[in-house]
Parts: sequence; structure tokens; C-alpha cells
Amino acid sequence: MTENTQVVVIGGGYAGVMAANRLTRRADVTVTLINPRPTFVHRVRLHQLVGGSDDAVIAYQDVLADGVRLVVDTATRIDAAERGVALAAGGTLGYDYLIYAVGSGTAEPSVPGVAEFAYPLSTLEEARRLRTVLDAAPATAPVTVVGAGPTGIETAAELAETGRTVTLVCGGVLGPYLHSRGRRSVAKRLAELGVTVVDGSEAKVTAVTREAVVLADGRELPSQVTVWTAGFGVPDLAARSGLRTDAVGRLLTDETLTSVDDARIVAAGDSAAPSDLPHRMSCQAAMPQGARAADTVLSRLAGAQPEDLHQGFYAQCVSLGRGAGIFQLANRSDAAIGIHIGDRLGARLKEIVCQGIPKHLADEARKPGSYSLHRVRGGVAKRRELLRAVRAQSPVAADRTA
Repeated sequence: MTENTQVVVIGGGYAGVMAANRLTRRADVTVTLINPRPTFVHRVRLHQLVGGSDDAVIAYQDVLADGVRLVVDTATRIDAAERGVALAAGGTLGYDYLIYAVGSGTAEPSVPGVAEFAYPLSTLEEARRLRTVLDAAPATAPVTVVGAGPTGIETAAELAETGRTVTLVCGGVLGPYLHSRGRRSVAKRLAELGVTVVDGSEAKVTAVTREAVVLADGRELPSQVTVWTAGFGVPDLAARSGLRTDAVGRLLTDETLTSVDDARIVAAGDSAAPSDLPHRMSCQAAMPQGARAADTVLSRLAGAQPEDLHQGFYAQCVSLGRGAGIFQLANRSDAAIGIHIGDRLGARLKEIVCQGIPKHLADEARKPGSYSLHRVRGGVAKRRELLRAVRAQSPVAADRTA
């Protein structure tokens, strides 16, 4: 009798759940998902949790295949030689293949006062803590949001819509990803909501105190609640386990998402660095990579060569409160173009996307193998061009991506 292949997935977010569900298409594969929480965090709704319009959690039974075993625990170390994952609660889970999908969190703050006086917003626990702080603060308390990427913009708009006095400190330009036309649209909406936008080269935060945010030009912005959304980092599990990572700590892989150190380890999502050229940290990248990672494992089990990564990006959507949003269109190489959809229709499109994410996961749970967006060949030519440039500059990179 043939023994089942044991596959362990570390991380129960968008990439990990997609990978785990897809692996159940083979009856001789046993899938175990390790996650520190018993519920799925719908991370793209964390700003809504802070604003009070959503709880940002989904029951795993609604998005995870019945055949996947969920272990609520934290992985503390990967022993690649022995093929085992050590758990915080004790014990080790053995594996034949491992999918590394630990996601991302708030980057380690280097600005004085951030750790003591600012509130990050990249995890469920952080969002709940911030919500508690805001509930306890007077309605007139000045709120400063630092960081003008999607999370910062969405949080500033959400809080302003509830009547809060909000300042958004960009540390550069508003919405760096956006096309200039889209940026003007976002600025207009934030102004309508009463958000004060502080941008420009001098709008970098040099310190945070209990009652203020200090800028590079010496200005001090009153702030009773400071929200920190400036940058994301990844867990150091791979590095602690002796696996090679990029400068940020993402697991280095080849174009099939296989670790450059071990063919039994495959990565997906925010914590993966294929060919040291990682995609934008987003659920738009995470779910297709989760499917691709599962396909890589399934190909190897079938004795076939896994396909290389090919993944297109076509938009970035940002909510601007409950009544408006922006759907910024992009080319296949993930560069914003001069076309966007804004206002109420933009909000509607963003909501369709948010509702569609768990639906994709649930559909894959019910019918593993049905998800196909990771097979859309967008941006392939541009990625090959970038890979050639990397290989020409670094012999080591060439070896890794050969």
C-alpha cells in the first residue's frame, strides 16, 4: 500500500489557504496547515475593522477544504535536513514537502518613538488594539496616519468618514503606485473627507512622541493617536532556519517558487522572493502564487517538470471610505497607466474584489484545481528582461535562476 505524501503549509493567509486547498486534488496527499489563529483574517478589510464597518475575519470552515488539517500554532523553526517543523507549543510536524507562506507584517521601526507611541496595522491583533484605542479617545482627538500607500490612504479615509480629524503624512508622494491622474482623484476625495495631506520631501517622520509627530523640516503635528502604516516586513523564520533569503527576509526561490536550498520547500505570497525579484506584496500576488506553489508540488509528485512563474498585474484598488474608491488600471508589468475608475463605481469595484477573494478560496476548497488566474501569461516578457539583467549583474543570481 502506497503511503500518503505529507505536505505542511505554514501560514493560513491568502497564499497558504489557496495552496492547501489545491493540494487536496490528490487523494494520496495529506495536507496540514499551520496558522497561529483559529480564524482566517481577511486582511484587506483591516482598515474597516478600525473604522467599525467590518470585523475582517472569516471562519476557516468557509474557505478551507474539509480535507485540510488545521493546526493552530506557530512554527518556530524549519529543519530542512530532517524535514520537520518545530512548533511553539512543542513537538514537530514532519513533511515530505513544505509550502512556506508566512506572509508579512509591520516592518521593524527605526524612527524614534514609533515602537512606544504609534499603532501599526498589519495584523488582526494590531487592528483590534488600534480600534480599542480609538474608541477610548475623544471624538475630537487628532489622528495622524503615517504612510500613504493603500493601507494608509484607506485608514485615513475610513476614520475621516466617521468624523475623526485626520492628517495623512506621506513621507513623499501620495499613493506612490498611482498614476498622476489617479493621485489627483484620491487627493480630491481625501480633501472632501477633511483629511489633511502632508506630502513632499520634507514630509518624512523623524520622531513620534505621545502627543505629536515630528517631521524632517521641524514641524510638529499634534497627534493623540498615531497610526503607523509605513512599510512591511516579513517573519524571520526562513533566516532563523538557515535558509537563504533576500535582504528583506523573504525566502529565495527559483521561478517555480522552489527554495534555492531545498527542492522540498516551496514558497508563496509576501514571504517569497522568486529569483530575488519578488512581486508587489498584495493578495493579488498571493493567491496566484499559492496556486502556483501547489502546482509545483503536484508536478513533482507526478514526475513532471514544474512550470515557471508567469503572473500579470492589471490594477490596484483602494477604498476611500464607504462611499468612494479608486480602481487604478495598470499594464501587465504592474505599472499604473492614465486610466482609473473612481468615486462610487470605484468603491463598488473594490467591494466586488473584497467579496471575490474568499469566494475564490471557497471555490478552490469545493473544487480543487478550478482556480486558473495564475495561468494568465501577463508580464512574462518584462519579467524575462528583468531576469536577464539580474543574471548579467550577479553570477550568484544566475546560478539561482538557472
